[in-house]
Parts: sequence; C-alpha cells; structure tokens
Amino acid sequence: MEILFNKQGTPLILYGNQIFGESTGKPADYEVRKRDIITPFEEYGINYTIFKDYKVVNWGKHNNRFPQEAAKTIGSTSVLNTGLRFLQNLTCGQGLFACHVEGYDKDGNEILSPVNDPKLKKILSSRMVRRYLERSSRDYFKYGISAVEMMPSGSQIVGLNPINPLYWRLTLPNEYGMMKCIISGAWPNTPDDSAVVLDTLMDYDPDLQYEAMQLTGNADKPFVFLVRDSWSNDEVYGEPIWLSAYVLGWVDIAQMVPKFLKKAYKNQITWKWHVQIPYSYWDKRYPESRYKDVEARKLAINKDMDRIEENLCGVENAEKPLFTFYAVNEANGKVEEEWKISALDNKYKGGENLVTSAAANSEILFTLGVNPNVLGAGMPGGTYAGNQGGSNIREAFLVNIANSWIHRQNFLDPVYMYLRSMGYDDIDIRYRNTVLTTLDSGAGTQKTLS
Repeated sequence: MEILFNKQGTPLILYGNQIFGESTGKPADYEVRKRDIITPFEEYGINYTIFKDYKVVNWGKHNNRFPQEAAKTIGSTSVLNTGLRFLQNLTCGQGLFACHVEGYDKDGNEILSPVNDPKLKKILSSRMVRRYLERSSRDYFKYGISAVEMMPSGSQIVGLNPINPLYWRLTLPNEYGMMKCIISGAWPNTPDDSAVVLDTLMDYDPDLQYEAMQLTGNADKPFVFLVRDSWSNDEVYGEPIWLSAYVLGWVDIAQMVPKFLKKAYKNQITWKWHVQIPYSYWDKRYPESRYKDVEARKLAINKDMDRIEENLCGVENAEKPLFTFYAVNEANGKVEEEWKISALDNKYKGGENLVTSAAANSEILFTLGVNPNVLGAGMPGGTYAGNQGGSNIREAFLVNIANSWIHRQNFLDPVYMYLRSMGYDDIDIRYRNTVLTTLDSGAGTQKTLS
C-alpha cells in the first residue's frame, strides 16, 4: 500500500490495488501545532534569541526561519502562491482615491465627493504609495504581518518603506505592548553590531504615540508601523491566513499531487474500497512519543495498513469481515475514531470520491477565503461541479471585496498617518475596483469605489 504522509508522519491519503483511503477531521493538538510553527514555546516561556540587551522572539520553530520556510513553501505550491497573489491584487484594487463622505443614500451607500487637490492626487498615485501597498499586502498575506518603516524629515513623514520579513525580527513586548524591530541581512542567524534597531508603534493607538513623539522631539528618526492580521491572537508576529491548510497537510498534498495522480489514474479502474480514517485514530494508535523519529512511525503505520489491505482484497478474502472500533465522546455524545468504509462500484462512480488535486486546491483556497470559482476551480464533473458560471464568479468576487474591508483599513492606517503629517487631516481614502457585469447591462465592466 502507498501512503502519503504529512510532516508529522500522519497518513493523509492511502491507496493500494483496490483501496483508496483518506484521513478526516483534524489532530487533537491542532492549535498547539499552529502556535508552535509561528512562535515556539519552551517549557518556561517563549523561545528567543539574545541580541545585545534585547530578547528577540524567534519566528518559527526551525531555527528562527519561519519567513524563509514559508517563502519556500508558498513558492513550491502553485495554488497557494496563486491564491495569495489573488488576495493581494483584490485588496489593492486599482489604487487609492481621496474623497469626502458627504452622507448616505437610502440604501446606506456612501455619497462621495472627490478631493480635487493635484498634490494629493499625485501622492496617492505615486510609485512610493503603490510600492507600499504591493509589498505590505504581500507580506501581510504571506506571513501574517508587515513592518513598514516610516521615514520622517522634520515634522513630516516623507516615505513609506515596507521591510522584507526575511531581514527583521521583533523583541519581546514591554508592559505597554511596544517592541523593537531588529533589521539585519544576517537573520535567521544572530546579527552583528551593524544591525539597525528601530522603535515600533504600539498596536493600541499608534497615532497617539506618534503625536507624543512629535511633542517630545523624538519623531525625527525612522520608526516602524506594524500592519498585523490579529486573528490568531499572537501579539508578536501574527499568523498567516494559509497556516491551517499547512498544519492539516493540504499543502503537502498539493505538492504531492503529480505523484498521486500518476498512481490514481493507473488504479482507479480497480479500486473497490474508499476508507475514511479520523485523525484521532492516528494520534491514539500511533502516538508520536512512542517512536524515535517520524520514519519509524511511518514504517509502523505502513505495516498495519498493508495488513488491512490484504484483509479487504483478494479472492480468498471475499465476504470476509473487517472489525473496526470507535469511541463515543461522553461530553457531547458524538461518535469519534470511527472508520467509514464504502464500496466503489466502478471507475466512473468511484472517480467522484477521489481526493485529487482539485480537492487539495479547493481546501487551500477555502482556507484563504477565496471561492474556487473565481480562479476557475469549479470544474465540470468534479467535487464542486455545478458551481461554475459567470454569475457565480461575479458574486464570489463581490463577496471577496466585501470581506477585504478590514484588511484594506489596516493597510490605510500608515497612509493616513503619512498624509496627516502633511496637513491632510479631513480626507477619506477609498479603493477603486473594477467589477464584472452581465452583458445585458450594456457594459463589460463597471468602476466602483470601496
């Protein structure tokens, strides 16, 4: 039997001459695994590196290498790379638009009036602002956080400079939640004295802190504005949106798809059984602590699965029973650890039950909050058949735009601070969008503001 394992040695997909199997649910220590991938915890606290007088929080359990490992994973997983790029392009829209909100119509939509200021228009359409939006959103979606260097000159901020996450780390927060940003090309190795140390604005009220810096005469040197996705409750680095798909192993599956499909198309005509096995079974039957390493755990699982396949298949095993066991959770009365075994009648019906690249890709896109139809993943005859079509694509795109509101506001915070330092205190910023319309509306596209 062939088994595709995730990095912890837990089977995700199993296939033999007549059996196709998959793991269902999620590991019991799912949240711990997610947390430790970003900010590993030691027995008595957070894992950190000493640099001068600073305790720098390690970013990732693999020797402070989370940004490096994440970039490698994203770059080698086509659907993850494309999905994140889609989120970036969707969020940035077609640029920024300065306006005043004059009121609201009867449907609750904003009534906007443009700000006709040539200097302001030039600033918002400048390469610097475009570069800021592009790079900050890239890091925000890839790594869960973006560090933007605010570059002052006198009483004004004159530059927004996103810093590549490969080259910075954050210190432990103080009692006010403030941290230092240590910038060096040496990371993930400990940097030397050439590293640059910048203050970061507190998350609670960065504008108030900047005003205090101006009053005390400390606003004349660069500082860092952190744009963070706070969904994970991680107060240091945050958590990228795709991490759940990675922890559960769907990213691994997407990378192993070519190998799997080669075997799948060869064997789909003879597969007779589809077996679904819960993650909890692997955790209890083969606990990681029992084996000296991941390879030893894989070997034990392989041997047992081969015996199960032999029990199900072959003429001598016709109508031979297979005994499995399950538990009932006393807290909620739900059945747990139950195997589900169903017969596949033939290659046509069985094909609908196969977890192929479409399923792995769709699971990753669902994690990103992207409807697969937008990227053409609603394929006829597949798991999500019947969801394709222009209307579904348009509706999914509009839902994505609506859901991007909080991310867009996060990206605007440094821009507002930048403009207020120049005296633009009473303006609103909106994003331009191009929205597809139906042909009977008389136009192929429609400009909107959000």
